[in-house]
Amino acid sequence: MGAVSDYLRLMRAGTALARHDVILPGAYQSRLPLPARMAGGILRVFSGGARGRPGERLARALEKLGPAYIKLGQFLATRPDVFGAEVTMDLSRLKDKLPPFDVKLARAALVEEFGAEEAARLFPDLGKPIAAASLAQVHRMETATGPLAVKILRPGIEGQLLRELSAMKRAARMVEGVSVESRRLKPVAFTETISAAMMRETDLRLEAGGADEMRALSETSGYFQVPPVDWDRTGRRVLTTGWVEGIPLTHPDALANPAIDRVALANDITRGFLTHAIEHGVFHADMHEGNIIITPEGKVALVDFGIIGRIGMTERRFLAEILWGFLKRDYMRIAEVHFEAGYVPSTQSVGDFAQALRSIGEPVHGKPAEEVSMGRVILQLFDYTQTFGMEMRPELVLLQKTMVQVEGVARAIDPGHNIWTASEPVVGGWVRRSFGPEGAARLISGNLKEITNRLKRLPEVMDRFEASLDEPANGPSTAPRAPFAPWWGWFGLVIILALIAYGSIVALA
Repeated sequence: MGAVSDYLRLMRAGTALARHDVILPGAYQSRLPLPARMAGGILRVFSGGARGRPGERLARALEKLGPAYIKLGQFLATRPDVFGAEVTMDLSRLKDKLPPFDVKLARAALVEEFGAEEAARLFPDLGKPIAAASLAQVHRMETATGPLAVKILRPGIEGQLLRELSAMKRAARMVEGVSVESRRLKPVAFTETISAAMMRETDLRLEAGGADEMRALSETSGYFQVPPVDWDRTGRRVLTTGWVEGIPLTHPDALANPAIDRVALANDITRGFLTHAIEHGVFHADMHEGNIIITPEGKVALVDFGIIGRIGMTERRFLAEILWGFLKRDYMRIAEVHFEAGYVPSTQSVGDFAQALRSIGEPVHGKPAEEVSMGRVILQLFDYTQTFGMEMRPELVLLQKTMVQVEGVARAIDPGHNIWTASEPVVGGWVRRSFGPEGAARLISGNLKEITNRLKRLPEVMDRFEASLDEPANGPSTAPRAPFAPWWGWFGLVIILALIAYGSIVALA
């Protein structure tokens, strides 16, 4: 029965896509084989003359299909390597706005989450919804200590997502099963990633944790303001935070105040994002205009932390060295970083890859700020994924998508914003600290700690090693054993210390 339901949902989705001329669209006819062109022509009979670019039509179709498909479109917007820059740009404008649900249902959700008595005490004056998205809506609530923002999930949204995601997973398995070329793009793994991310967004306690973490980081860096979480009024389906006074960046009057320094504001957005990503390995991964509020003081406030990006030290070094390499036009080092991180197979040529990178970086060098786009550089990097056999990493795709998004927002504030110049203080400072004397001292300290930990385990390791050497052919002996001989201990110690020293020298070189 589940399979039948999945196929019915896929049929409904296919019908909507056909009506918007998304399946085998006319714009791509010249690239398609004859059978596909004929099939596309038949489908366009039912499209009703859909207008606009393919990405715009796809966005409209996904909006009509509902919350799961809206979220799908937002994730597809993170894959310019698969769908092209124009399509992903159109999808990035996908509107996550829907009509609000009734206040009575919102109050019923509060009672279900907290119980009737606690809900009445904690939420005595829940106002009308002020914003409604695909998964939840936000209410303003007045309290004695100031206004609060109360986010409540849509009724039944979890079940709706599970049903739609089940159909999407089935479609991904079908595509991967019949198309060998699609396997490089890993549609099943990609769909599983989307599914897990969507379902995480239906537990608002996780978003509360992300918001609280980003608030702590922002207080340290000073670039962003993040409202505090009201933990007493937060649960799985309800999230309450402080109210942010200001105007969303989507509003035409958001930057109307003449006292706002647009150049400084754009720099704050770029540097704040890079500081969080490079210094701490965590970043707000959905920094579009709707989630950015300009405060009366002309500062940037962030809201909606449903998607938090995380990268490890390897990825942080990769990001910093890539940016620094382009800033310094050191294309060979950029190529080496790709190989050291394992993103390009060792069978490829470092020199050839450096040559390709030079063809990306040199055309933008020395050009005016409005012509120097990090987004363009990143999208061209994507173009080389297939040429050089690069495997796309989900965490890097999310990071790169957010970087393009951040640049777009900064350019909307300050059309002359140069993201390369803005990033230099953050990236340069981190590179100097990580690879200069301070970084070397930290590396040595870490290696010494590792040596100490290994030495603590050495007697046990050498006991096991000696036991394995003395093991008779017919199985382990039950006779008691003497402690390991000093010769074996010193031999093992020398080997371990030599390996650690070699690793330290390579790392420092």
